[in-house]
Amino acid sequence: MAEQKTTAPDKPASEAVQPVDVVIKTSKGDMTIRLNPEKAPVTVENFLTYVDKGFYEGLVFHRVMPGFMIQGGGMTADMSQKPTDAPITNESGNDLRNSRGTIAMARTSNPDSATSQFFINLVNNDFLNNRPGRPGYAVFGEVIKGDEVMDSIASVETGNRGPHANVPVDPVTILAVERVKTAPN
Repeated sequence: MAEQKTTAPDKPASEAVQPVDVVIKTSKGDMTIRLNPEKAPVTVENFLTYVDKGFYEGLVFHRVMPGFMIQGGGMTADMSQKPTDAPITNESGNDLRNSRGTIAMARTSNPDSATSQFFINLVNNDFLNNRPGRPGYAVFGEVIKGDEVMDSIASVETGNRGPHANVPVDPVTILAVERVKTAPN
C-alpha cells in the first residue's frame, strides 16, 4: 500500500492573513500602500510597529533618485538620523519583486540590517531582487493609490548635504503614516 502524504488543511478565509493598507501623508500629497503580511510577516510587523508609535511623523524623503527610487523613514530635515529599534531578518526571498510602485526595506551591505528606512521603487529594479547566494532588498507592499505623488517626489531638485547625496533641496516631509481604517464587512 502506498504511503499517503498529509498536508495541512487550507486556512479558512476568515483566518487567512489579510493585507493591511497604510497612508503615507507627505508635503507633496498622500500615497496609499497595501502591505503584504502573508509574504513578508516580519517586515510588515516591523513597519507597523513604527507606524503605530508615530515614528515617521516629521521625517523626510532624504534620498531621491529619478529613474530608481525615493527613500525615507530615518532622517529629519537637518539630516540627523532618528534612533531606531533593532534590525530585522531580511525577507527578500519572499518572491515579491522590486517593481515600479513597490515598497522595500532599505539596509546596509549586511542583509539583516533593515530598521525603519524604506524606499519606493520608481521603476522595475530587478538587480535589487534576491538571487542564489545574494540576498536582495525585501519588498513588503505596493502603492495602490498616489502614483502621481511618488512621481512628484521623484521630480524634486536634489543636491548634496554633508556626506549625503541626492537630498531634496526643499525637504519632502512625511507628515504622518497611518493605518487605513476599513469599514466592517
